[in-house]
Amino acid sequence: MNHNTPLSPLPLAHLADAQLRVMSTAQLGEHGVSAADAGAHCRPGGPWQQLLPGVCLLHPGPPTSEERLHGALLYAGRLPARQARAVPSQPRAGEPHAAYADAMITGLAALALHRFSSAPPLLSLDRIDVLVPRTRRLRSVGFARLVRSPAMPTPQQITGVPVAPVPRALADAVAQLADAGAVRRLLTEAVRGGHCEPAAVVRELNQARLLTRPHVVDAVDSLIAEGRAIAEDRLYRMVAEHGLPDPMWNVDLRLPGGPHLGGVDAYWPDQAVAVELDTRAPRQGLRQDDDALWSEYARKREHLERLGITVVHITPRKLRDSLEQQATVVRTALMASNDREPAAYVVVLPS
Repeated sequence: MNHNTPLSPLPLAHLADAQLRVMSTAQLGEHGVSAADAGAHCRPGGPWQQLLPGVCLLHPGPPTSEERLHGALLYAGRLPARQARAVPSQPRAGEPHAAYADAMITGLAALALHRFSSAPPLLSLDRIDVLVPRTRRLRSVGFARLVRSPAMPTPQQITGVPVAPVPRALADAVAQLADAGAVRRLLTEAVRGGHCEPAAVVRELNQARLLTRPHVVDAVDSLIAEGRAIAEDRLYRMVAEHGLPDPMWNVDLRLPGGPHLGGVDAYWPDQAVAVELDTRAPRQGLRQDDDALWSEYARKREHLERLGITVVHITPRKLRDSLEQQATVVRTALMASNDREPAAYVVVLPS
């Protein structure tokens, strides 16, 4: 057989004008192209090329970034033959691509798809990270680097590509980065760009055991500070935009001549209502650290409420996703103060 002889146009005629021209050998087989024919067409000088093992690029030129993404997914999604027979190569409407078999893009490539300006362009990446179940029996090869996980997150579909959520993609990207500046820029953009909350990022970094690296810990410190500043700005905006009375901002509460009761982010002394932002983000990756922080919040809240002070507990995520609803919660607490017993007198000091 002359490997330069093109295939009969019949089996793949409907793909001739397709934007995406990358297929697995299993998919080609479903279109009537045998593995031998596919291999012949991928020989040097042929009309196709082997992009990765078991994955063919149906033209001789360099692959586009989209073709590299789909090629990596087709490679990583390969299943044993007995399982592959039960998996259709084309998804039903509304379903993820079945041929990818739980594989999803992660790391820097995923962040590029999430439109991170601090992530390199897709075409500049030497490797495309693909998240797969820990039990998948394949090795990294070519530009496809496999990242194994005991628990797979739910992917997001971006331009037809399954992509890991931002916190997981960040953790997988940071695992490959030794540049402290690059790590800091990625984490900062994640929060500043509204992609996710600091706690979600830190949780993934904890699980990936990356918080033993000094440059990652330094970046997390900046991340937490950045996240708190953004949450405070949203709290200010909530008060201004939803017509709430101006509170005293960032104050410490004390009993007269007595102990320190704790700091709160906003306090309305006439109504004895306080707002506290929950910006917990434990850095050491230990569940007991998180539990200890929560216990501290709970003790302070219980103490204040025993004194007749209503404490409204708000997370940065609630401020981001439901600002009007949180304003309603605070307004309801302020209005309900008329129906409560007068609160104990407390001293209010700048924090």
